[in-house]
Amino acid sequence: MLVNQDQIIEALIETLQMVGFSLVFSVLLGLPLGVLLVVTRKGHLLENLPVFNILNGIINVFRSIPFIILMVAIIPVTRLIVGTSIGTAAAVVPLVFYAGPYIARLVENSLLEVEPGVIEAAESMGATPWQIIFKFLIPEALSSLVLAFTIATVGLVGASAMAGAVGGGGLGDLAITYGYQRFDTTVMLLTVGILVIMVQGLQTLGNITSKKIRRR
Repeated sequence: MLVNQDQIIEALIETLQMVGFSLVFSVLLGLPLGVLLVVTRKGHLLENLPVFNILNGIINVFRSIPFIILMVAIIPVTRLIVGTSIGTAAAVVPLVFYAGPYIARLVENSLLEVEPGVIEAAESMGATPWQIIFKFLIPEALSSLVLAFTIATVGLVGASAMAGAVGGGGLGDLAITYGYQRFDTTVMLLTVGILVIMVQGLQTLGNITSKKIRRR
């Protein structure tokens, strides 16, 4: 085995950093976009079809681009933001561009699942559109939103592994450099095993949290 324990731990930490930071920024981007997609559509709280159509189109464009292509395509933007196109910090930028629109779509689906009667009841009590959004719509969809963020996090784990193909660091880089290029099957199996455990843990945590919120 050509890789030691310290290298594995370092790669795991890099993956956790990539996923953690990109998730935070992706939620900050995707949650407002998802809310706007819902409330600006026809017949909703803040109906504004031009805004809806523009947002819908932009999100569709980004979601149609495979991550590995997106990562290469926005290298100039990545360099502008973090000053380099390789390494863990550089990988966060394309991960946000990749996951942000995806989260927006997941948020949109979660909010659309809320019963229209909830909004009607809030309107009958004199609530403003923004009060309805933050005190009724989002709280009612919270359990579904937790599952949506869990799905997005799992997707980021997979995307962070792909980032290793272009020098993004983390477990993906370890698997390609030591496992694939040096034909070390042990390293390949080890990195795959760690990623499987991460995904299983994240999904289980998300399911448990969602159930607790639903019961409340």
